Amino acid sequence: MSSDNATTADEAIGRIIKKYPNRRLYDTSSSSYIALADIKELVMRHTPFVVRDAKTGEDITRSLLLQIILEEEAAGAPILTERVLANIIRFYGHTLQGYMGTYLEKNVQSFIDMQMQLTEQSVPSAMSNWMALQEKLQDQMKNNLQQQTDHMLRVMGMKKS
Repeated sequence: MSSDNATTADEAIGRIIKKYPNRRLYDTSSSSYIALADIKELVMRHTPFVVRDAKTGEDITRSLLLQIILEEEAAGAPILTERVLANIIRFYGHTLQGYMGTYLEKNVQSFIDMQMQLTEQSVPSAMSNWMALQEKLQDQMKNNLQQQTDHMLRVMGMKKS
């Protein structure tokens, strides 16, 4: 994608952050330098943005998001255990690598949806519904995994439709 096309697409996304070789981040919307904590705040507020390498124009949003996750994981109570991280690493280069990202994304979204449902309910009813929602999440995760496994086996010719 040319630089001009990237700029046009970025403007449709929202905020454009440029990362300079000196590791500084420049927010083109506010015409000011920002910190990684400011990027985290954009994520927390659901503000659409893209981070581009100022020199090459390459989209480096994912690497900055991973950097935020790394800092959060090192800061205290990690979400990702060593076992989870090791299992994720094992999927790189595996035939199921493409499915793993989709699987994780769908299940994290299901978890967020259920969290929103709990937040919308009163505290006493939220507590009474917690177990039912946990079971629902497990069922959704199991069904998603089964569907993805069945699809993969059909693609590999190991299972008939």
